[in-house]
Amino acid sequence: LAVLGLVFLLYNFLGMLIPGELGHVGFSLKRVLNHMIWGSQGIFGVGIGVSATYIFLFVLFGSYLKYSGFSQFINDIALTLVGRSAGGPAKVAVLASALLGMINGSAIANVATTGTITIPMMKKTGYKKEFAAAVEAVASTGGQFAPPIMGAVGFVMAEFMGVSYTQVLLAACIPAFLYYLTLLFAVHFEAKRLGLSGLSKENIPDALEVMRKQGHLLIPLVVLIGLLSFGYTPLFAAVIAIFATVLASWLKKETRMTWKVIVQATVEGSRSAIAVGMSCAIIGIIIGTVSLTGLGLSFGYIILRVVGEGQLYLGGLMVMLMSIVLGMGVPGVAAYVIVSTVSVPVLIQTGAVPMAAHMFCLIYACLSNITPPVAMSSYVASGIADSDQTKTSLIAVKLGLTGFILPFFFLDNPILLLGTGTDIPLLLTIRAIITSSVGVIALSAGLQGYLLRKLPVVGRITLVAAGLLFIETQLVTDLLALLLFGAILAIQFIQNTSSLKEKLA
Repeated sequence: LAVLGLVFLLYNFLGMLIPGELGHVGFSLKRVLNHMIWGSQGIFGVGIGVSATYIFLFVLFGSYLKYSGFSQFINDIALTLVGRSAGGPAKVAVLASALLGMINGSAIANVATTGTITIPMMKKTGYKKEFAAAVEAVASTGGQFAPPIMGAVGFVMAEFMGVSYTQVLLAACIPAFLYYLTLLFAVHFEAKRLGLSGLSKENIPDALEVMRKQGHLLIPLVVLIGLLSFGYTPLFAAVIAIFATVLASWLKKETRMTWKVIVQATVEGSRSAIAVGMSCAIIGIIIGTVSLTGLGLSFGYIILRVVGEGQLYLGGLMVMLMSIVLGMGVPGVAAYVIVSTVSVPVLIQTGAVPMAAHMFCLIYACLSNITPPVAMSSYVASGIADSDQTKTSLIAVKLGLTGFILPFFFLDNPILLLGTGTDIPLLLTIRAIITSSVGVIALSAGLQGYLLRKLPVVGRITLVAAGLLFIETQLVTDLLALLLFGAILAIQFIQNTSSLKEKLA
């Protein structure tokens, strides 16, 4: 990120050396310094302002939760919910990473926290080490856009868009749900295809016992979401949630945070927040360069000239590729800012609503964590699993492939973004959620090659086609997609029934 900031800074002075539309006349040192230091779109602009307020407190909150024992509680809850089902350990990884990712919002930290437990568990059950690492990497990546903290990106997005943080949280709910739904089904289909069972009853903690011993650790999360829902500011909600974390931990001796632990949580949270703050300062240089030189407009003009105005899906495809490349190896907040500064205007001009454009860029910037060659989450997970980094990254891309298609579901159908502020009938919203859910399940089945049993090539192609048809919001395409999905489901059900009768005969 530091190198990227330096490149953008030099671009202010050396623009006259660049030919074509990306070049500019160049600016004096005085002009650049004035813009970067005193301007609202510079080092001390939106990025550093959000970092010093919202991000600091929410990172601190995540640190307090970690030291209260919340991570272990999440793992135990995930084990009780899905541990005994087919591919249980992989589903535990997905669920635990989803729940923990809601709080810490860092893909790499999520892998390091939950991966040390779930990856060995998956390997012991029969999953290949590359697959185990890939599952953890993909699951942890989703935490960066999962409410209520969204890796602190939500605060920056709210500032950029000029909307409330609650609106951004609502908008992220359905995309995050669909992302983890598709991943759960992907690991389920893979487990069934490989014939892998779940964990034995002896390895599953008792749900009532877990809630009795650790259920009180949910109180801070309930307090945070409750305060945000009732319209309190994120700053107030975060401060109260931090105090609630300490008080809740004191309800049980096993989870009680001592003063020493509180100091450790404060120090670790502060260090993490400082690292984010440094990233936000560099982000300010990038934003300042884009606004001073008109780089964003130049990029947008080039893309629009290639795809044409109104070509939403083609424009989305171009932005997808640009978002993944620009987000590689860059922390979540920085990746979103870099990508959105350049790409959001393009999507809006091709027909997307602002919330859809911003969420589209955010998700693809996050997915760069599992995209080779700079797949940071995959590399960390492969280190824990002792697996081949390249193979792990490629399997992660395959597992997350439906996630790469997911943003197109809401790009032309903002009904799925609950925070758009538009008055949409409830039935239309329910229909959009159901059809999108069926769509991502169909895509997962087609890509993994399993539904109720192993799928032939024709069946896989049919399910992928059905999933892609659900992207369109027309009633005709929805009915056709349901017909294709239903046909494959019925055929496989009949085949399973026939096989069962033959075994019983």
